[in-house]
Amino acid sequence: MSDSDNFSAAIIARQPILNRECELIAYELLFRRNSQDKNADLSEMSADIATSRVINYAFLELGIERVIGDHVAFINLTRAFILNDEPIPASQNKVVLELLEDIEVDDELLEGLRRLRASGYTIALDDFVFNDSLKPLVALASIVKIDILALSTDQLREHVQLLRQYDLKLLAEKVETQEAFDLCVELGFDYFQGFFFCKPDIIEDKPIPVRQQTVLDLIQRLQSPDTEFEDIERIISNDAGLTYKLLRLLNSAALALPRQIDSIREGLVRLGLKSITTWTTLIAMSEINYKPRELLDYSLVRAKMCESLASAYGCSAEGGFIVGLFSTIDAMLDRRMEDVIDPLPLSETTKQALKARSGPLGILLSDVLDYEQGRWDEISEQYASLEQLSKHYILASEWTINTRKAI
Repeated sequence: MSDSDNFSAAIIARQPILNRECELIAYELLFRRNSQDKNADLSEMSADIATSRVINYAFLELGIERVIGDHVAFINLTRAFILNDEPIPASQNKVVLELLEDIEVDDELLEGLRRLRASGYTIALDDFVFNDSLKPLVALASIVKIDILALSTDQLREHVQLLRQYDLKLLAEKVETQEAFDLCVELGFDYFQGFFFCKPDIIEDKPIPVRQQTVLDLIQRLQSPDTEFEDIERIISNDAGLTYKLLRLLNSAALALPRQIDSIREGLVRLGLKSITTWTTLIAMSEINYKPRELLDYSLVRAKMCESLASAYGCSAEGGFIVGLFSTIDAMLDRRMEDVIDPLPLSETTKQALKARSGPLGILLSDVLDYEQGRWDEISEQYASLEQLSKHYILASEWTINTRKAI
């Protein structure tokens, strides 16, 4: 990776797809053609050609593993992409091909899908609403995606019963709450897409488990302004597992330091108290027993994005990193954000950014969240353009993949 990397061809993000155990199985790629003006007239290029170029850019030029790592990618295909028999720029085991709901279904399209399926590709139907005319399409699919907000509970139940006659998996889209997830599990869905896992499932008076409380106590000591060099060295050195993980992280590709660090003291001297405290806090958070594990990835991507973009919002890089890092801790612990954050020795600015999205740090975090969740038209671009956000999202995703390997 170099500063000369070209990130200008497309706006790209990802959304996780989880199974019934909330384990990550794939990412759907969200993308659109880049433009200096999001309202620009793109009529000179058809949507089909634009889609083809974005897909080829993502897989051939950018290297999509920088965003999704070793996971499978769901990608949307247009009718022309299917009918023109264009080569798919990824092997059959790396992609799931999504057919959009507004594509005209006829014999020509069905033949194109048969050809793709015969070649070993997995076909998914997006935003699917069942009717008898679509039976030939369903017979070619391996996954059917249903927008649960578009149907009533009775309609969802009916769809599950109808589609269970076929040999396929059912994916619930737009699952935004724990209640919706529980309902979809009960109905028999196999896979889930949405941001329900980023919200705490709060149960009143539920005690914090001992292990999680131990981690919170550690984070509190690490973040305390009264904690000095020797305190941090002692805290880390007295925990063999923490020492091992921190040294492995400091010597990983995620930090890419010029020479190896062999001790906690050397790390403190070379990187400084604040840096070592931040990295140790990151490792401590990875020890929280939470589901899904994707929550930590969200924290890391947000932390790195906020750190990289902080100066454009008039914030410190350190403040940006901490705000992003703690942005999912309520969901990790199933507690209200204020209940987790208030006891921690963080600045009031940081606390208000996390609790109320106020101040420059709060605006920064809001823009990062809007970007990652595909709400691109809601970003004002007052501080950073979509192009800048996309660039830092890709770099943060790649950094997160390397960091997760190290811890």
